[in-house]
Amino acid sequence: MSSDRAAPGSVGRRAVLPDPAMPHHDTATPHSANLLVVPDDRRVAIERLAAEFRPGLRVALSTHMNADGDGCGSESALARILGAMGMDVRIVNPTPWPAMFDFLAGDGVRDFSPKGAAALRGIDLLVVLDISDVKRLGVLADAVRSLAVPKLVIDHHLASDEPAGTITLTDTAACATGELVYDLAATLGAEITEPIARALYTALLTDTGGFRFSNTTPRCHAIAGRLLAAGVDPEDMYRRIYASVSLNRLQLLRDALDTLRVDEESAIAWISVPAGALEQYGLQSEDLDGIVEHPRSITGTRLALFFRDLGHGKVKVSFRSTGDVDVNRFAKQFGGGGHARASGALVSGTLEDVRDRIVAAARDYVRAGAREEPSAPRT
Repeated sequence: MSSDRAAPGSVGRRAVLPDPAMPHHDTATPHSANLLVVPDDRRVAIERLAAEFRPGLRVALSTHMNADGDGCGSESALARILGAMGMDVRIVNPTPWPAMFDFLAGDGVRDFSPKGAAALRGIDLLVVLDISDVKRLGVLADAVRSLAVPKLVIDHHLASDEPAGTITLTDTAACATGELVYDLAATLGAEITEPIARALYTALLTDTGGFRFSNTTPRCHAIAGRLLAAGVDPEDMYRRIYASVSLNRLQLLRDALDTLRVDEESAIAWISVPAGALEQYGLQSEDLDGIVEHPRSITGTRLALFFRDLGHGKVKVSFRSTGDVDVNRFAKQFGGGGHARASGALVSGTLEDVRDRIVAAARDYVRAGAREEPSAPRT
């Protein structure tokens, strides 16, 4: 893409990425510049994806149910990048766009999610982000399976038996899917406008837990530095994502903390939210983000669990590890998966039955000394 083009309607300062193959053009230190070079295997995968990009294409972007900061940030950035290349881009997610990430929308980022699978009709290309398994597309999964157009995947999770596409840019070593979108932009020579930088920074910031989790690499920080240079205000980002909490959300957290249970002998802790809790306080799914961190933060905890009763006999379970426990392997016992230290599953049954069953299995799993496999990704 030409470096003098910007996404339609984009505003603010702009930064042109350096040629990733020529780090000596960078004004930073040589070490920092080397961190920004796109790995060869990623470059090859990006070139395969880029072969599908052409001006005038109608492109749909999608991510997993209850999109998080990495999903929304990656979509928002890629929508602007492809839009600047002359494509007609729409976002089609299986669940509503989270209100907390509304600041990433606008100026060319168009959300067609309320139209459901009908919004996928007539598209020429689909790009699925931050998903390793097509089932995480929820109500869109069957429609995506039946699409005859090229289906691309950009993701940093462990591979599943049924990916959402056949042309992939995947790497579990990436701190976030947003890192891979950054690499795509660098390889294409894309201009990083301030809105694109803000979207990518959101992806990196949220998937690393505010640059606190073990997937925070030197390269992650180097990319974040580039995004700051493109106009991102870190204090504003912190306020938007971590310091803007409604009273109702705090009341929900209060109720959830009342359910907190700890098994010190087994080094596990868990917390629950019953069906109807969100409706009671007028909240959305994104308002539950971070609740699982409370049991995980308890001293001595190795495995934390968060149970959310969705009603209709379904319970969403979040698994988090504080050290050497591989929760991806544990989640697979219940049809889920994700990362070694952060995974999830959707389990059939009542809240009580699912909780009892998984807590009992977690006790056995941790006591058995289940550890992360050496090749498992960190998150």
